[in-house]
Amino acid sequence: MNRRLFTLVPLLAVVSASIPEPARAAGFPSRPIRVIVAFPPGGGADLTARTVAQRIGESLHQPVVVENRAGANGAIGAEAVAKAAPDGYTLLFVDRGALGINPSLYQKLAYDPAKDFAHVAIATEAPYVLVVSPSLGVGTVGELAALARSKPGGILYGSFGVGSMAQLNVEALNRRLDIALRHVPYKGAGPAVQAVVAGEVGVTLASAPSVLGFLRDGRLRAIAVGADRRLALLPEVPTLAEAGVTGDVLLPTYFAFSAPAGTPPEIVARLNGEIRRALALPDVVEQLTRNGLVPAGSTPEAMATTVRDDVERFAAIARAIGLKPE
Repeated sequence: MNRRLFTLVPLLAVVSASIPEPARAAGFPSRPIRVIVAFPPGGGADLTARTVAQRIGESLHQPVVVENRAGANGAIGAEAVAKAAPDGYTLLFVDRGALGINPSLYQKLAYDPAKDFAHVAIATEAPYVLVVSPSLGVGTVGELAALARSKPGGILYGSFGVGSMAQLNVEALNRRLDIALRHVPYKGAGPAVQAVVAGEVGVTLASAPSVLGFLRDGRLRAIAVGADRRLALLPEVPTLAEAGVTGDVLLPTYFAFSAPAGTPPEIVARLNGEIRRALALPDVVEQLTRNGLVPAGSTPEAMATTVRDDVERFAAIARAIGLKPE
C-alpha cells in the first residue's frame, strides 16, 4: 500500500500540472477570499476595500474577509501578500505610495512592485487638494507662484512625512513652477492640515473630506485639485490644468487590488471583472464620491503600467531633492 501511495503522489502532481489554466480557474472561488489592507482601519483605503469586498463577496457567493495589516508605509502588508500562495485567495489592497514610492525609500524592500504581484485593478483614486492659509493672501496657483518667487524658500509647506505623496507632489510642483516652497514633515495628513490652520506652515495637500469644514469656515483656502475634473465635493475649485499647470504634478493617490505573482490570469481577470462591476453600482459610486474618492476600475494591464511608470517617476523626484533610501 505504501509503495502504491508513493507512486501515486508524483503522478497526481504531473496530472495537476497538466490541467489547463481555464479548467483550474473554473471553480474559483470555492472558499473565502482574504484581502489584506496595508493600512489601519478608517480612511480612504479601508473604506474602499470594505465597500468593494462586500459587493464582490455577494457576487461570488463567498465571504471576502478584510484584514488590516499596517506599517512601514504599506510594506508590511505588501510583503505578506507577495509571499502568499498565488491562487487568488489572498489579495493585497494598497496605495500608490507602497507600490510607486517605497522603492525610493527603502534600500532593502522585501518585495518588487513590478515583479512580485499580479496587479488586478486600481479601484479608486483619491485626488489631493492644494490648500493654503488665508494669511498668505493668495487665491490662485499663479498668485502662490508669484509670492513664492518673491520669497525664495520663505514659504513652508507641510507633508504627511518624508517620502510621502504630499512631499513628492509638492516638490514636483516646485520644479514645474520654478519655485522653492520649503518642506516641513508631519506625522500624518491630519497634523499637516492642522499646521496650516494654525499658521505653522502656509501650504499643504489634503483629501477633500479632511479639509471641507476648514474651507467652509474660512480657515483654509483651496486653490486647485490634482484631478482630471473638478470634484463633486468642491465644484468651485479648479483643476490644476485649469489653473495653468499641466503634466504629472499633484498626482492623486490610488487604492488598488493586487495578487501574488503567478496567480492564474483567468482568476485575475475574474476578480477584475467583479471589482469593476462593484464600482459601477450607483450606491457604491455615491458612497465613494461622498468621501472624496473617484471610482476607477482599471484593467490589470493598465495598473501594471502605472506601477512601472510610478517607480521611475518618483525615483527621479527623490533623486532631485536628495532623498536617500533608508
